[in-house]
Amino acid sequence: MIDLMPSLILCLSLSAILFTIGLFGALPKRNLIVIFMSIEIMLNGINIALVAFANYTIVAISGHVFALFVITVAAAEVAIGLALIIAVFRTRDTIDLRNINLLKW
Repeated sequence: MIDLMPSLILCLSLSAILFTIGLFGALPKRNLIVIFMSIEIMLNGINIALVAFANYTIVAISGHVFALFVITVAAAEVAIGLALIIAVFRTRDTIDLRNINLLKW
């Protein structure tokens, strides 16, 4: 029988690659939407690592539960983040971080 389940090293490598892509996408950018998309990619990398560890441990359900919590937090983050982006865009007419100075006097 052929084992179609990927190894732990492949799953963790994919997780690290996604997290790194998200990290390098979020740090140098000035556009808020690109930053939020990069954070979502980072959270997906974390989810892959959690599910991979859950598949290779004795208590297999804990990683899946944590992944569901991360997905829930990501959905809430997207809803609140997009609402804030729309509110800032309506007042400032831009979503560029260099032009948003809401906390300055």
